[in-house]
Amino acid sequence: MIDANEIKKDSSQWVFQVWASFALSVFLTTSGIYFLPCDLWVKGYMLMGLVFTIGSTFSLSKTIRDNEESKKLLNRIASAKTEKLLTEFEYKS
Repeated sequence: MIDANEIKKDSSQWVFQVWASFALSVFLTTSGIYFLPCDLWVKGYMLMGLVFTIGSTFSLSKTIRDNEESKKLLNRIASAKTEKLLTEFEYKS
């Protein structure tokens, strides 16, 4: 059973700050690419790099989060098995 103290939730201010900084960074980088004094194909290449960087950043952060959550789950399973063994040992003694 999951204890209410184990669930960690970010504050609404933190979530707003994260999304605002993400939106601002994408807007400023895109604006910088738009105003560069170079050919359109160079701007397109840079924009493509920006889009792939953003996509891979989301994928990487999701992968890291999923790996950490699976470690927590495995630790809980191992802890439950250990507790069960200890309980069985105490009853047999």
